[in-house]
Amino acid sequence: MTLFISILINGCVLGSVYALVAMGLNTQYGVARILNIAHGEFIILAAFITLDLVTKNHTAPFVGFAVAIPVVFVISFALHRTLYKRVKDISANDGAFEGNAILAAFGIYFIVQNLMQTHWGSATAAYQFMPYSVKIGPADISAGNLVVLLIAVLICIAYNLFLSQTRLGKAIRAAAQDPAAAAMLGVRINTIMALCFAIGGVLAACAGVLISMKEPFTSISGLGYTTIAIIIVVLGGLGSVKGAILGGFILGYVGFAVSVYDSGFMLSVFYLIVLVLLIVRPKGLMGR
Repeated sequence: MTLFISILINGCVLGSVYALVAMGLNTQYGVARILNIAHGEFIILAAFITLDLVTKNHTAPFVGFAVAIPVVFVISFALHRTLYKRVKDISANDGAFEGNAILAAFGIYFIVQNLMQTHWGSATAAYQFMPYSVKIGPADISAGNLVVLLIAVLICIAYNLFLSQTRLGKAIRAAAQDPAAAAMLGVRINTIMALCFAIGGVLAACAGVLISMKEPFTSISGLGYTTIAIIIVVLGGLGSVKGAILGGFILGYVGFAVSVYDSGFMLSVFYLIVLVLLIVRPKGLMGR
């Protein structure tokens, strides 16, 4: 019973963070058509910013949201309006743009990772956040993990409400479904695409702050999170925010359950799930 409750709650914690990671990449690729290989690097950048705030400035880790989000938003928006706009202009068609954008993202990946290694080094980084447990039934659950779960769920709900209830959110959904038709209706496509890429960066920053609260990380941890995000996007369905949330929680539960026995098999199990899904349902669980 203790193991079941531990998997139930900790799997939910891990899944909520995975959902945030995947929603960011899904927004960037599903709308802006950029498979951002450097997505994980911005997650780790936000984690390091939070680490510095906690260890050097002695602030609460929640301050990381106020600092990391604007930093990553500005960098992401500027990258789209400069680098990716130029890549779009020189690409012969949309297919060529996607391929060229991946190459550009690899360049950003190496630059950001090397800058982080230069500034923060390669050692494992971590800090203590609410280092005590809460009794839930027979199981002892980390209080910090419960806070991470609550914040991640609130962000997921807020993002869904933003997409469904606000004018900007509706413009984003229109641009994702049919950019040409959205432009004819007055949607400023170039601005919306840049905003989507920046919003994806914001979700990555949120995930990075939460990851810093719950587990150690290094300057080369980003690629692992990018890989997980890609797996979840395939699992949930391209362009589906609800699919990203569902896929994130599925992988969270599966990943934690597997890690209880041997964490080395976790990525292998993730890939196996995706391979089976590609055979049975190529469009993903909630893809169209």
